[in-house]
Amino acid sequence: MQEIDARCIFDGKATLGEGPAWIAESQRLIWVDIERHLINRLDPATGKNESWAVGCDVGFAVPDTSGNIVAGTRDGIIRLNTETGEITSVVDPESDIPTNRFNDGKCDPRGRIFGGSISYERIVGDASLYRFDTDFQVEKVQDGITNSNGLTWSLDEKTFYYIDTPTRKVDAFDYDVETGAISNRRTVINVPEDLGKPDGMTIDNEGMLWVCLWGGWGVTRWNPETAELIGKINLPCKNVTSCCFGGPNLDQLFISCARTGLTAEELANQPQAGSLFVAEPGVSGQAAVAFGG
Repeated sequence: MQEIDARCIFDGKATLGEGPAWIAESQRLIWVDIERHLINRLDPATGKNESWAVGCDVGFAVPDTSGNIVAGTRDGIIRLNTETGEITSVVDPESDIPTNRFNDGKCDPRGRIFGGSISYERIVGDASLYRFDTDFQVEKVQDGITNSNGLTWSLDEKTFYYIDTPTRKVDAFDYDVETGAISNRRTVINVPEDLGKPDGMTIDNEGMLWVCLWGGWGVTRWNPETAELIGKINLPCKNVTSCCFGGPNLDQLFISCARTGLTAEELANQPQAGSLFVAEPGVSGQAAVAFGG
């Protein structure tokens, strides 16, 4: 199994850094600090990081086609104008569930948003996965979720991969790219308990899955056809949350992590917890798909 080390590129000391997404047009990285209520945009070339406070926990952020950002928060889906800082509320399908917030989310190959929720109290089955079409029409596509997390699509756009963290599984669905419908759920990877809990996820251009490990000190590479663990990127931080491919050639893996949940002693031993990291894994991936609405 190949193992390489990541290096820190931004010491942001995020409480709960999450959801990196690479914008190819501007060569910038969007990411969020959930518990500090921040949407961030980093220029890796200069180290400059811009932040916008959105007033509540923010689980994911994706670019849109106009250069703004659409995000999933405790108060539903919002749109941030990056020029003015204006925030517009769009839709909140869980306004009747105050114990939930949005967690991980991404756009599918046609620019629809898939975003799932998480129960603050980790109530089993109390969260859901939603699809937001480009006109923000919303449909619940999976219920009975506890912690909706990593999601990505196969290169041929026929399979949707998905993680509900407490299950310790990566599941696959048949995917209809024309309608956004998912079906035929099955498990393709079981993550052993001693590796940590599966969190955020992306796919490379060889069709292999990169799964971040909460409590696992890194990012693991898996073959979804055989369930074989074939590689790992090591971080000097315990709680690794999400990753994406980026950089000029889309051959760098950007990785987020968290400080929350660590004791004072652990923080002293993990001074870079909450930073953004990058690694060169020897394969490339894809930039974030912009929301089409």
